[in-house]
Amino acid sequence: MPKTLKELRIKAGEAAENARPEDIDFLLAEQLNLTPSEFEMKQDMVLTADQIKQANKDIKKLARGVSPQYILGYAWFLGYKIMVQRGVLIPRFETEELVEWALKSLKTGDKVLDLGTGSGCITVALAKEAEKKSITDLILYASDITDTALRTSEENFLTYGLDVTTRKANVLIGLEKFDLIISNPPYIKTTEKNVMDENVLQNEPKEALFAGKDGLDFYKKFAKQVREHLNSHGEFFLEFGFSEEEQLKELFAKELPDFEIEFRNDMADKPRMVHGRW
Repeated sequence: MPKTLKELRIKAGEAAENARPEDIDFLLAEQLNLTPSEFEMKQDMVLTADQIKQANKDIKKLARGVSPQYILGYAWFLGYKIMVQRGVLIPRFETEELVEWALKSLKTGDKVLDLGTGSGCITVALAKEAEKKSITDLILYASDITDTALRTSEENFLTYGLDVTTRKANVLIGLEKFDLIISNPPYIKTTEKNVMDENVLQNEPKEALFAGKDGLDFYKKFAKQVREHLNSHGEFFLEFGFSEEEQLKELFAKELPDFEIEFRNDMADKPRMVHGRW
């Protein structure tokens, strides 16, 4: 029976051999309320019986392929604790960059749509960061195609005291006009399933991941619909798969020739985000 954090970490790696080491470390650190640096510094920490019991339960779930965020019931996004559950996409670090980019265009009084909101992490981060910048009176909307996502997002909005109108919608059909639309939509090619992390395939909702053979199903619909759902001088910010930039350039040039389109790479220097302004 392991007694120290170091011994527990070793046991977890052996018991959940298919789990990524960073997932094991994240889960153990969160359950012990340790920051990443504290986790590394306190490897000789002697654990209580209750801590060991909880860790053993968690390790068994990891070994079955359950994502650590689903085990915890939350993920971190731009410093905000976001409730997640199966059926809702786990927030990604890349999407934090999309939010930070959109923040630079956000103005007091803007009507904003988080399209395909999932957990609601984008709306939470955008709204709370806007408050820090004295951007106020935002009119917030969030849409998704699944009831699970909408219920989860509503709980996160309630936690952070946000007044958000939620809508069930497939892309933009049935929605209103907005000043700013932001989205991390599905963009993985169905042909890429065989190279994906089994953990993602096993845990996360397929409708939030896959978008047809070329990964562009969402963008094709969005490009045809967006003009009817933006106010004059409205803007959109979208995330996309790093191999899709050239196809999206062609798509937007064809469908939105009167829009200013700008692409941007993420911190890993991969094409990841696009901004459109009418």
